[in-house]
Amino acid sequence: MKKRDKKKPTDAELEILQVLWDRGPTTVRDVLNILSERREVGYTTVLKLMQIMADKGLLEKDDSVRPQVYRPAKTRNQTETAFLGDLMDRVFRGSPGNLVLQALSTRKVSSEERDKIRELLDRLEKESNE
Repeated sequence: MKKRDKKKPTDAELEILQVLWDRGPTTVRDVLNILSERREVGYTTVLKLMQIMADKGLLEKDDSVRPQVYRPAKTRNQTETAFLGDLMDRVFRGSPGNLVLQALSTRKVSSEERDKIRELLDRLEKESNE
């Protein structure tokens, strides 16, 4: 059995990363306040999770200020790309086409999203013909 990638965020860690990506660098208290709007969570729980995330390399911590400020070590796009690559490899046998077809068939796609998809397909088509 393959050992779990320690740098891959858990669901709880992803929730914290979402807050940091949306807000930018911030304190544990600020993350707690935002998470508390969604569900009940304690300060020590958020603090411990963020410390673990820093140890895993998911967050960077600025110790030069008090209270300490945390920021994501990777951008949202870098994290999404890593998750998508893993999903594509494990579930869709490395096929981006199968992944996209399944995704598009299971959820409603807005007209803006369809336009972006068309633009991407047109660009990929143009690049493959060059």
